[in-house]
Amino acid sequence: MYTLTKINDTVRVPPERFGEDLNEAIRDIVQKTFEGTIRRNHGLIVIVDNITPLGDGIVIHGDGGMYQKVEFEALTFNPILQEVIDGLVCEIVEFGAFCHIGPLDALLHMSQIMNDYVDVDAESGRIQGKETKRILKVGDALRARIVAVSLNELSARESKIGLTMRQPALGTHEWLTEPKDEKRDEKKREDRKEKRDDRRGRK
Repeated sequence: MYTLTKINDTVRVPPERFGEDLNEAIRDIVQKTFEGTIRRNHGLIVIVDNITPLGDGIVIHGDGGMYQKVEFEALTFNPILQEVIDGLVCEIVEFGAFCHIGPLDALLHMSQIMNDYVDVDAESGRIQGKETKRILKVGDALRARIVAVSLNELSARESKIGLTMRQPALGTHEWLTEPKDEKRDEKKREDRKEKRDDRRGRK
């Protein structure tokens, strides 16, 4: 989910930048400091704007830099559990597919792609259902639900987001526009798979 929020914080202006226009220096420092970082309460900060210095800066003895309080608007992206989101398949791996969801990547595990057993071909970048014959490939647009979120404040790339498409009205955009008779056949196949899984679980 994207939100626009106001954030107050403090930045350090190094002494070598004192000769520049102070407002421009502060703007540049705020952008480099906060854009692309993750805040626990806000999620990923995508972009900052409307940066306003608050009061006078403070010089700390023995440091030389100036510490300036600032207020700015931030466009943030914060994935929320159970949120339905559109994405784009960017990579097929042996255990599923990675998808771009806004500025972050999420994992669609092979067990969460469809109610069918799947064959994964990472080399050709495609996953196919054994009975449904549905195909998921690199470049496919999809709609999924967020089922796991673990944001890493130290490194955005280390964040982990899990998706599922094993629910009604989820799947690739192509699957969602299939004729109704194909969807009925898919429902029958799903029911057969669930019964097989139940039988195996009782053994």
